[in-house]
Amino acid sequence: MFEKFNGIIYFVVFIIHFIGFAYYGFRCVFQTKSFLSQYGMDDTGAIMTRFFGSIFIGSTVMAIYIGFIRPNGLEATWGFFNLIFLQNLSAFLVGVYSNKINKLGHTDKTSDEGIYAPLVLTILSAVLCYGLADKIYI
Repeated sequence: MFEKFNGIIYFVVFIIHFIGFAYYGFRCVFQTKSFLSQYGMDDTGAIMTRFFGSIFIGSTVMAIYIGFIRPNGLEATWGFFNLIFLQNLSAFLVGVYSNKINKLGHTDKTSDEGIYAPLVLTILSAVLCYGLADKIYI
């Protein structure tokens, strides 16, 4: 199985990355109230928070399919991996803008998690795009 991921290192990166996606998806969709409370948001933000989480869930389900079910495995899945990278990069840039420049909606519960989590996910997805290039860019 590890050969599908070019070895155990990229397999572990894949797992860690999509566990992060699954975590945020689950928190946003199924633990919405505690997620909103953690960041000092009003309950009226629930619909958009769940919308945001649904994107994570969809990506996680697709990653499970590509990584473990799809007969061709990771072959020719560059579109998926590049989209994931661009989503992570966009989230990082928007996090920097929101936390350091615009500051709309900041409260005493505002943290830099909106910068650091997407930064880590961006790095992990870049590592996957690079390390799996021989498989995904076929």
